[in-house]
Amino acid sequence: MSEAICAICTPYGSGAISIIRCSGDDCINLVNKCFKGSNLNNALANTIHYGHIFDNDELIDEVMVAVFRAPKSFTTEDSIEINCHGGVYVTNRVLRTLLKNGFRLAEPGEFSKRAFLNGRIDLVQAESIMDMVSAKNKLALGIANNGLNKNTSLMIKNLKQEVLDILVDIEVNIDYPEYTDIPEIEYKSLDERIDKVILKMKKILEKSSGGKMIREGIKTVIVGKPNVGKSSLLNALLDEEKAIVSDIEGTTRDYIEGFLNIGGITLNLIDTAGIRESIDEVERIGVERSLSKLNEADLVLVLLDNSRKLTDLDLEILNKTENKKRIVIMNKTDLSSENDYKADIYMSINNNEGIDKLEDKILEILNLNEFNVNDSNYLSNVRHISLLEKALESLNEAKNAVKLMIEVDMISIDIKNALDSLGEIVGESNTELVIDRLFQRFCLGK
Repeated sequence: MSEAICAICTPYGSGAISIIRCSGDDCINLVNKCFKGSNLNNALANTIHYGHIFDNDELIDEVMVAVFRAPKSFTTEDSIEINCHGGVYVTNRVLRTLLKNGFRLAEPGEFSKRAFLNGRIDLVQAESIMDMVSAKNKLALGIANNGLNKNTSLMIKNLKQEVLDILVDIEVNIDYPEYTDIPEIEYKSLDERIDKVILKMKKILEKSSGGKMIREGIKTVIVGKPNVGKSSLLNALLDEEKAIVSDIEGTTRDYIEGFLNIGGITLNLIDTAGIRESIDEVERIGVERSLSKLNEADLVLVLLDNSRKLTDLDLEILNKTENKKRIVIMNKTDLSSENDYKADIYMSINNNEGIDKLEDKILEILNLNEFNVNDSNYLSNVRHISLLEKALESLNEAKNAVKLMIEVDMISIDIKNALDSLGEIVGESNTELVIDRLFQRFCLGK
């Protein structure tokens, strides 16, 4: 028996329509108690019915009620979706009426959790639902659809099957050594089979960095010494006055963030405080935060001043970013040049020259302009990537054990660990605690 739950699944506020989702045993009958129209208990599956919601004798709202019967619903339980008029008050009155008639308010993610626990979706699909809701661009939406359409799950399950086949052959040799018709495990063959799976995992992880950046956005940090044009660049890229621009050095004392879509890719732009030594405590903290953001960056835009020779501070910034994926920009090309450093992009932000070239260079250096969202052989979710890395680590340990010709029953432990990590991606070996934490991140009504 599943408890009947309900929740508002559309955003609060004034709007044309609000939707309240209901699911669980006796769900249809409980809605029918406060619904006046056709008898919902006799309603066919996948039908919609016009009527009114009443709280005892008080008319609350004119509604349309969609009926879904188990197992052909999102949760695989009897479900109802009430389409009422939008607006905070009327929607809450309908919700309160349902709660008075025997429903419990659903927890965040509880509908998706029930769909997972009832076998309607796996864990990858569940997470893809939230990825779809939070998608910031077209490519991120395509990645979410990949997960929702089971392409990602199928890739993981194929890997899991290969690892399982290796484990089964090892276990058979351990448990039934007396059977002569069972081929004996050879270390060379075992090494080759493990190596084959390791190679596949490495290729997936190589592709996955692009998927992760597209899904979450590329952390792009703008750095340079004070008064070089960082805030002007942020404003020019965003096409709005996000940051204060001034000739006074140290105007930006903390980092400022904004979001920009380029070629279907979202950049999380961060304008940092000018990096320099300062006796001002507030500015010093801002510089420290800038350096912290620099360490986290996927892409760094380094700004230099064309009208001045490189200073020790410029050289320090170039040195700090040389191992990062970066674009060096020579700004203020409208002024006479005092700088012979070879930059990647030359521009005059004040004259709005070079912005288009910078956007093209960003796509080029990220190597995402040819990213094929329909290629399902990659991961984008951080949890999935970390678990695949964990599985790869276990297989590498197994491979090393094979080279040392350690007993196969010891090797099987590493193989099992890899299998468990892969299973955890799709939710086949999760503890209840992990599942609860995952679904708590969902929004209410999902």
